[in-house]
Amino acid sequence: MSLRRTAEADLQFILEDGVFGFGWDITVSNPDCVSVDIVGYSNDVSEVIDPDTGMAVSGRVATVALRLSSLQDLIGIPQGIADSGSKPWIVEFLDISGCSYKFKVFKTNPDRTLGIVTCILEPYQ
Repeated sequence: MSLRRTAEADLQFILEDGVFGFGWDITVSNPDCVSVDIVGYSNDVSEVIDPDTGMAVSGRVATVALRLSSLQDLIGIPQGIADSGSKPWIVEFLDISGCSYKFKVFKTNPDRTLGIVTCILEPYQ
């Protein structure tokens, strides 16, 4: 098996195994309101570093990382939609305490070499 295929298999274990890996239940909805429940990695932190000054600033960064192969046939690959008049891609997940959060996809960074897409999220009402 090639090194890329081995890395993608490892990615499946790391992202989608909820017992021994980082797997976490995530709901992804496309602009047509089609939703899928998937397991991936979620991140929601409240302090960031200003890249210009190197100082800690108050902010919020939320992301999810999902396997492309798990998404493509089910719902497609999420995209950030700049037009505020259009329906966005929506991502929902619980935090470690069980509180639910809903986000819209602001930007995506697909890595088609490894088979992962990282979605940068913004809070959504």
